[in-house]
Amino acid sequence: MSIKKTIFKYMAQHNIVSKADLLQLFQMNSSALTRLLEDLITENLIEDCGLGQSTGGRKPILYQVNAQYGYLLGLDISRTYSILGLFNMKLEPIDFVTWTMDQEMTPERLVASLEQAVTHFKDKHRIAPGKLLGIGIGAVGPLERMSGTIINPQYFHAPGWTNVPLRELIEQKLQLAAVLDNGANTALLGEYWHDRSNEIKHMLYVHVGIGLRSAMMSGGQLVYGAVDVEDAFGQMIIQTDGTRLHAKSNYGVLEAYASIQAMEKEARTQVKLGRNPLSREVSPEQIDFQLLLQELHEQTPYAVQLFEQAAAYLGVGLANLINILHPEKIIVGGPLSHYSELFFQTAIASAQKNIYASPNYHPVFSRGQLGEKVVATGAATMVYELLNL
Repeated sequence: MSIKKTIFKYMAQHNIVSKADLLQLFQMNSSALTRLLEDLITENLIEDCGLGQSTGGRKPILYQVNAQYGYLLGLDISRTYSILGLFNMKLEPIDFVTWTMDQEMTPERLVASLEQAVTHFKDKHRIAPGKLLGIGIGAVGPLERMSGTIINPQYFHAPGWTNVPLRELIEQKLQLAAVLDNGANTALLGEYWHDRSNEIKHMLYVHVGIGLRSAMMSGGQLVYGAVDVEDAFGQMIIQTDGTRLHAKSNYGVLEAYASIQAMEKEARTQVKLGRNPLSREVSPEQIDFQLLLQELHEQTPYAVQLFEQAAAYLGVGLANLINILHPEKIIVGGPLSHYSELFFQTAIASAQKNIYASPNYHPVFSRGQLGEKVVATGAATMVYELLNL
């Protein structure tokens, strides 16, 4: 990455900076940095935004990214819904559209819907030709980032989602540059960029939904392994003689105890056995996450116990990761955390009980700040990498 792009990304991430800030962080002499800033101003990428506080000499000129230079698109493809977000250059959200990932939402239909949504954005917000700078995509894995291919994601309702060259399909349809990463990574990027201070450089993100996904950042950079398997966290074995969620899963893995699927399966089993523990008469097929949430909000004892038990297991899995990685901040996102304060608090209490570290290690736990828009927001940040600077 060029020093020009590096500095521009830093400015985009930190909102308002001074030349003194940049000189302190980047190894450049003052005249070279001045020329670079002048180039960015001439290209309309940044603008000065007044004067800062004096530290004894002249007041420093402050700079910020020109929010109107162009627009970024961020796409979240999950198992239950997909979200497309439109952002300005400061990563401020402008508009969103959501689709349900039902049995009809094949890759071809999603890409066609995406084209319609982008056309709608252009018309609604009067976006001039050339002002859309690219699209970042955060998708359920496994996937191949370099080729932009979704390999064989589980639990999609529609057919056709095996070995999909998604980046190529989207680039051809939209005539825009695209970049693909797994959704857990882009969610972590979204939360990292949202925290403009960026004082925390070592972060762990865990998504708790139909399955379990995780991502790790060290030194402000995403950590990648030899293969891209974001749901491997769910395959962490926590009980060697435990149950199995599905035929391809290992026995006793975290996903079999601390996911939406596991909770639905447990409740359905109770109803099938004739021990309906819920507050209403239902068939096993009627039991889904929304019903369990409703039972929880009504304080049905079984639902409370079900959520607490799943959260306690998640906390054990979290503690295992924390004991290895020692992040400064752990974000627990996804539907189970987002919609249930009880689940979040129980999981954190369980994790804290099982953390093995020095007395001076006190990681911060959070549900995150961006909610359901987190993956799309993080995906949009990847468009900065596509800029030709």
